Amino acid sequence: MVLLLTTVFFAFACNNKQPKETISVTTSEDLVKRGKYLVTIMGCNDCHSPKIMTAQGPVPDSNLLLSGHPSSMPVAPIDTISLRSWVLFNPIQTAAAGPWGVSFSANLTSDASGIGNWTESQFMKAIRQGKYKGLDGGRMLLHPMPWPSYAQASEDDLKAIFAYLKSTKPVYNVVPPPVPPKQG
Repeated sequence: MVLLLTTVFFAFACNNKQPKETISVTTSEDLVKRGKYLVTIMGCNDCHSPKIMTAQGPVPDSNLLLSGHPSSMPVAPIDTISLRSWVLFNPIQTAAAGPWGVSFSANLTSDASGIGNWTESQFMKAIRQGKYKGLDGGRMLLHPMPWPSYAQASEDDLKAIFAYLKSTKPVYNVVPPPVPPKQG
């Protein structure tokens, strides 16, 4: 009997949809704080911030937070044919090579070379539909950007993220274009 009641309880608990937590955002400062929190827990710095090596391993370079792959860093030729079964990251974790070719993390700072000129609508389209720069007719965002997962975020959360990104320190950095995979 105890096993049956436990099973019924867990079945009910697992199927009972809990309401999403709502966060009270009353000011633009609160919106930016919420956005910073979300950018932090969603791991945006993992790919979009160049790293420096410390005794604890690589950490985001605080001077280049969210600035993407440095335009000054040369990219060695990569045999993407050999990478059909692999994914490799560069040492500062801003470039990834795999079956799709080589992709570089975007500059998400408030500089015009980042998202400084973007509209909120472009940001929403980039995250919801995976469109590069949020523009129709352009290419899709490339791996390893997990936009299909981020597309599930609430409208309020995406607005908060955008508000935070627009408030960041501008870092001029024109990220190189992706390198398509070699055919063969």
